[in-house]
Amino acid sequence: MASVRARRGKLFIDFTYMNIRCRETTNFPDTPANVKKLALVAKKMEAEITLGIFDYGAYFPKSTRLKEMTALADRAEACISRNPTFRQFSEIWYEEKKIEWRPSYRQKIKIILDKYLLPEFGGKAVHAIKKPDLLTFRSSLAKVRYGKDGQSSLSVARINQIMILLRMILEEASDRHEFEIPYKNIKNLKQARPDVNPFTLSEVWLILKHVRADYKPYYTIRFFTGMRTSEIDGLKWDCINFDRREISIRGALVNGEMGPTKTLGSQRDIAMSQLVYDALLEQKARTFGKSEFVFCNSQGNPMEYRNVNRRVWKPTLALLGLKHRRAYQTRHTAATLWLAAGENPEWIARQMGHSSTEMLFRVYSRYVPDITRQDGSAMDNLLLASKEKLTSASNSSDTEETATSAQTDKETSL
Repeated sequence: MASVRARRGKLFIDFTYMNIRCRETTNFPDTPANVKKLALVAKKMEAEITLGIFDYGAYFPKSTRLKEMTALADRAEACISRNPTFRQFSEIWYEEKKIEWRPSYRQKIKIILDKYLLPEFGGKAVHAIKKPDLLTFRSSLAKVRYGKDGQSSLSVARINQIMILLRMILEEASDRHEFEIPYKNIKNLKQARPDVNPFTLSEVWLILKHVRADYKPYYTIRFFTGMRTSEIDGLKWDCINFDRREISIRGALVNGEMGPTKTLGSQRDIAMSQLVYDALLEQKARTFGKSEFVFCNSQGNPMEYRNVNRRVWKPTLALLGLKHRRAYQTRHTAATLWLAAGENPEWIARQMGHSSTEMLFRVYSRYVPDITRQDGSAMDNLLLASKEKLTSASNSSDTEETATSAQTDKETSL
């Protein structure tokens, strides 16, 4: 039975929950009025415990025992119901789904599960996870701090990734165990536009002029094909067709392992420009026959991009006084250069491995003026041409009129 007691001038509630004796101190001073008030609270608590609807956190949100008692309640709920806990179901779900994923994506999923989802929901029965639990969890993610100084926080994109995985698991669980999905009307947090900061054409030439000679073909191909880091690092000679001037993207190197491309649409054939063709011929003289990979180290193994970034990319940008940007910006640079050159957007999308032109225009089109400096020039040219034509016609008319007038004057004088 729940009762109200006093200790050191403060009142506390003494009660039993989940067969465990609990004592929770309050901020109420020991007065008759407060004793009477808390007695009513204790009576309500006892009734909720008996009915099985008691929420420890609702009464004692700052309790040091909250986590322990919530976990006990979750386990009890899971035992009573026939539904698995979130941990049990997520393990089954992961084993069933991992065959569909490449190794790097499996690792990504495992990190989110182990670091975020299982500590929060692992002991709860899947049907017991409600919408308020999801919203509270999402809010807590925004408060997560990491890094040496503890000043870094999770990005909006990262929070959305975590919540999307949670939704996927709960949707499958609700379908199999026939309970209402709690993930209703919870939208992704709005994200800022992707970090797109392409190089200008003059910067591209500057980099290619000063980068280490043995890496010039590598960066030439990156700048003028739009290949992803994983795609160029995993590029093999059997995917190079000099006769057709095509590069076939059929795989990707991620964390030192060859696997499928990012998406099915990423499997594509990239047309070689003359610069790319010449760069590949130069590279062929270096590595063809020594390794199956187009770009490799002295042992014939594929290059490790972190090492290349540290030893080549970053020092080159620093030497030239250019703002540091990830090497992935070479892909964005290729897209903006193609757009600036007036290439067909559908062709560009195919070269990039995009399923449609939607992403192309949404992400890259705003950078075209920065490269060409010619936005609105078509209208200017039209107006200038029209004005010149009008002026020319007017001048021609004035000339004819003058000639006619002169002829008339001449005839009159005769």
